[in-house]
Amino acid sequence: MANSNKTRYTDNHVTSETAPRNIAVILAGGHGRRFSKTDIPKQFHELNGKPILIYTLEHFERNDKIDAIVIACLESWISELERLLKKFKISKVEGIVRGGVNYWLSTHNVLKHIKKHDSGNPIVLIHDGVRPLIDAQTIDRNIEAVRKYGSCITCTPAIETYANKKNDGKLTIPKRDDLLIVRAPQSFYLNEIWAVYEKARSENHDRFIDCCSMMNHYGMNLHTIMGSSENIKITYPMDFLVFKAIEEARKDDDSLTSDLQHDSF
Repeated sequence: MANSNKTRYTDNHVTSETAPRNIAVILAGGHGRRFSKTDIPKQFHELNGKPILIYTLEHFERNDKIDAIVIACLESWISELERLLKKFKISKVEGIVRGGVNYWLSTHNVLKHIKKHDSGNPIVLIHDGVRPLIDAQTIDRNIEAVRKYGSCITCTPAIETYANKKNDGKLTIPKRDDLLIVRAPQSFYLNEIWAVYEKARSENHDRFIDCCSMMNHYGMNLHTIMGSSENIKITYPMDFLVFKAIEEARKDDDSLTSDLQHDSF
């Protein structure tokens, strides 16, 4: 279960925790122009009257190992997000911060907020607001892996051939068995990832595509687990159709479970 000494953020640091808390960092700071040309950011597009972002948040809200949620959101949509949190009874959100111009800066803004308000060293599970098909087992195993190994990167196996095209036009094709698809959550102890963020900032290196890339660049050993192939990121309209199909299939048959055995390696 979540830590019993749970305390909401105030203007002061959290000091009453007897064990590190587990905090979901949800990134919803982008617009998603590849998804839609409308003025509605993709995380606020709805399926059956519920925004994608709320589907994502509900998984962390329901998980009793998650103590708190902090969200990076488009500044102009923060008030709408606050309204939605009340409407859908999402009660674990302890902070909403302004999203940055990219993934790296949005994550930095959230970590900075947590660092300011929590004097402990919580586990932070960094997850995309547009990955609404996350499952409880993946969340649980991220927490367990960080406690045991210090980090957790959620992956799935490569199921197609990938090629690296050289400047001369030639291809190098790595063995599929050597490849992983990196997804989310990507989880760490706050102090460890914050220290690497500060090092990257001091070197003006702020273009990492995700936390896994940054932590790997700076030499951190990264533990991986296998997640579900359903845990897709909604980037294009086709992804939304996949999300819709899976949600509807689950609703019609609640015995449906993830199509992948969760293994670590």
